[in-house]
Amino acid sequence: MSKFYFFAVATLLFFACKKEKTAWETNWVAPLVNDTLALDNLVNDSTLTVDANQLYQVDLTRTILNLGIDDILEIPDTLITHTFNSAVPSITVPPGFSFVNEIDEHKMELGQIQLKKIRVKQGKITFKVNNPLATKTYFTVELPGVTKNGAVFQNNYEVAAGSTSNPSSATAVLDISGYDMDLTGVSGGEYNTIQTRLIVKSDPSGPTVALLSSNQFKMEASFEQLKLDYARGYFGNSFFTDTITQQINLLNAYAAGMLDLPETNLNITVSNGFKLDARATISFLSSTNSLGQNISLTHPQIGSPIYLNAASGSWSSLTNSSTSLAFNGTNSNLEEYMENLGNSQTVGYKIELNPWGNVSGGWNEIFPTSRLQVKLHAQLPLTIGADGLTLRDTFNFELDQNREKSHIESGSLVLNASNAFPMSASTNLYFLDETGAVLHVIQGSSAILSANLGAIDPKDGKLKKNSEVVFLLSKEMLVDLPAIRRVAVEAVFDTPDSSGTANVPAAIPAGAFLAVRLKTKFRIKAIVG
Repeated sequence: MSKFYFFAVATLLFFACKKEKTAWETNWVAPLVNDTLALDNLVNDSTLTVDANQLYQVDLTRTILNLGIDDILEIPDTLITHTFNSAVPSITVPPGFSFVNEIDEHKMELGQIQLKKIRVKQGKITFKVNNPLATKTYFTVELPGVTKNGAVFQNNYEVAAGSTSNPSSATAVLDISGYDMDLTGVSGGEYNTIQTRLIVKSDPSGPTVALLSSNQFKMEASFEQLKLDYARGYFGNSFFTDTITQQINLLNAYAAGMLDLPETNLNITVSNGFKLDARATISFLSSTNSLGQNISLTHPQIGSPIYLNAASGSWSSLTNSSTSLAFNGTNSNLEEYMENLGNSQTVGYKIELNPWGNVSGGWNEIFPTSRLQVKLHAQLPLTIGADGLTLRDTFNFELDQNREKSHIESGSLVLNASNAFPMSASTNLYFLDETGAVLHVIQGSSAILSANLGAIDPKDGKLKKNSEVVFLLSKEMLVDLPAIRRVAVEAVFDTPDSSGTANVPAAIPAGAFLAVRLKTKFRIKAIVG
């Protein structure tokens, strides 16, 4: 709009050399918007589908909870230390002499979790070895029970000569991704137990040195950033509770009116891919619309525990256990819940693992493909009954003019619409000041009529209705242009029958669209001089 206004002003300035003011009025018609609105522009293919009758249907399948091994088992960074001191006060060590060769065990602090075997998806170990002898030494660090493709984890170090007061050291950072770790210890009956073997040999080409009981050989291994993709053991009795809110931005514009949806069923499926017993509780589901109206979904099993058996099978044959909650118009307030048009959907849940303790004898298992999921599923035809359903959105607006100079004297906005949706809409414009106060309201001259009141277009075979809506801009509104900072556009939808006398639910045909062309008709008073 402003583009044409300022163009007119620039044209009139060409005549500014005249000494006396000259005024005349001209009519300006200019296009503003030429666009087509279709459902394919609003939703993704997985949500909106077309049935055999070429009518839209909505698939509301959503995963609202999806837990994996990283959510169940968190391995803290762990530092273990393996030290050796000679049992005799002093002995002479010849070149190439092996004087340390022992296995030690180290417990990981994991609380009530008792791991027997794990596989590392990613992680690293930082090793540091200290040499207090006055000769170079060779360290071999082995982790019995830590294997990859059958080979035991092992690493060798060459450490320069040191002293008791100032031992020399060597450090290495090693990747242990893909390694299996047996945590049952030397006896095979432990848990959370890492074994280390330390072998130390003096330099075969070095001198004979004295080994004192005060000489301490030390190995430190820091396990860092471990992530697992397999675990076996007892994973403890633990709880996971949370509240998740999902926003549906398309419903932010809801302002008033009623929406009638067809009867439908909704299912919530809880699926357990972990080899452990679990107990799940859907604490609540609530819908809050843009007006702040909140409705909680009711059902006998909301707030009650759902018991889940352990999954069965193994790596390639894992079979989930699952249970479903069915919601319909008989056992719940599903219709009221859906018709609330909530732009904010909130679900609260609680998951309890091993509610009866270690009944598996330490044979809980989680595999790379194991998931504990809660899914919501509903399919319904896109059949909508609207009765005064009101949507409103607000846009920034600024167009100043000086009535002592060239300005808009009168005008209108003209909307031409071709509607292939089975619903009609009346439109209003609200002009607001910077505080949000309504300065002027302009009603459209007529409604955008429903396609049900139109005819088949032989060009594309679609039922459609053409309408023209005019918004007259009053002189009072044009005078207040400098104070207007926002415009609210309000559309009130109805689904009239073919006679236009009653609102009835209407199915939305595939390919339905609303094509609109908005143009301005301004009468500009040009003043020069």
